[in-house]
Amino acid sequence: MVSSLVPVGGGEGPLARCTLCGITAVGPCARCKKPVCGDCCELTEGGATTFAVCLTCVKRGGKSLTAGWLGLLGWLALLMAGCVAIGLVFALLRR
Repeated sequence: MVSSLVPVGGGEGPLARCTLCGITAVGPCARCKKPVCGDCCELTEGGATTFAVCLTCVKRGGKSLTAGWLGLLGWLALLMAGCVAIGLVFALLRR
């Protein structure tokens, strides 16, 4: 038996605490990634998956993640435009 692999203190690791109230956190906020408990978060609206957003982020920008998705789509469009521009440069150099 390898004694170094046996957890000490009941087998539980360190517990994350909610940044708003201090009780045991259940997961991170979808925006700021701070640990929050079930009482200090709201579930997002829409989207393929439900995420929890802390009350601080809800006060700042609502519980919708639409802005994040639009930012991702804008970034992808910029990346595709760059690829098209590189392709056009190569097409012009080939002539």
